[in-house]
Amino acid sequence: MAQKELSNFFEDYIKKESLFINKKALQESYTPKNIPHREEQINQTASILAPVLRLEKPSNLFIYGKPGSGKSLTMKYVTSSLLETAKKNKIQIKIVYLNCKLKRVSDTEYRLIAELTRALGKDVPATGLPTEEVYKLFIKKLEEEKTLLIIILDEIDQLVNKIGDEILYNLTRLNSELKNSEVSFIGISNSLFFMNDLDPRVKSSLSEEELVFPPYNAIQLQSILRQRAELTFKKGLVEEGVIEKCAAYAAREHGDARKALDLLRVAGEIAERKDQSKILIKNIDEAEEKIERDRVLDIINTQPKQFNLTLYSIFHLCQNSSKPVFTGDVYESYKEACSKGGTRPLTQRRVSDIIAELDMLGIINAKVISKGRYGKTREIRLEIPQSTIPNINDLLKKGLDL
Repeated sequence: MAQKELSNFFEDYIKKESLFINKKALQESYTPKNIPHREEQINQTASILAPVLRLEKPSNLFIYGKPGSGKSLTMKYVTSSLLETAKKNKIQIKIVYLNCKLKRVSDTEYRLIAELTRALGKDVPATGLPTEEVYKLFIKKLEEEKTLLIIILDEIDQLVNKIGDEILYNLTRLNSELKNSEVSFIGISNSLFFMNDLDPRVKSSLSEEELVFPPYNAIQLQSILRQRAELTFKKGLVEEGVIEKCAAYAAREHGDARKALDLLRVAGEIAERKDQSKILIKNIDEAEEKIERDRVLDIINTQPKQFNLTLYSIFHLCQNSSKPVFTGDVYESYKEACSKGGTRPLTQRRVSDIIAELDMLGIINAKVISKGRYGKTREIRLEIPQSTIPNINDLLKKGLDL
């Protein structure tokens, strides 16, 4: 497209009427005025955190649930109201929310404590100080504040996977060094089994209260989508059946509301690019394919070689076999791929951990089954659209030089 044509295209785009009136209502960062189907969890969370308003340290809270089950949204909703009430009544409390999936936040113990210190208003260099010194700066600043601090560690399992659980032990011991302030913790995890592998000392101090978020069912997802669609699109622009199909897709993916909202948003974007006057059912299929392809490509581009070798082995087996695929099969195929690429293979236990991670990411379904006296294994199947598999497989092959 020549520059003049491109300029005309952008001019026309400005004049064109959008299908969206508020796209933010379908984005992950959006917090609605009310959260349907999470009343019980909201009430329980509020009851656990309410003592903060009397400047009493609340119990540490641990929240579990599948991705897209409303954990982070509920926490932001409750803490936002809590801070509003505290401000209105001139009660000195602070809440720091950290997403442990972000590298700049939780790649090292240093970065995490530095981020907490910055959140209190004290500048800390990105590198250069001993970690112990950063802890001292954090404690000093906290003592100066004379406050009750709630630290929310979202995707806490990612933090522990990166730097181990010693960090959690150090954090939960902070109160023994504080005189003027107190710290309480909220951990949010996508893994129901996360606590099983923690040091018993950490487990006992971190999870004084626990809350499990069940996945949404298809009917609940439909009502969430309708609520957001009314805020996002002009009336009558969503074809009948679109909401239902979106909800059905997400219900299949463990009731992931985030996925349902993403599907609807991307379907709207596709319809707009095609100059459609409505969002059609076929746009949901197109959105599903695009999201899955982009998501898996993003994972492939950011994960280490051993991770991608394991994923390639699963793709290879699932494409070339009509029989069920098990962990042992994947490991044999993985060793062959390592041999071809001149890579030293990991142990079967480590590859099993990578399979569990792929399951958590929703790329595969790895169902644990018992083989009697032969122990347990995982039955593996792909959880991404068939149409995206050949392209992703080719990308893995090229990236791994196989």
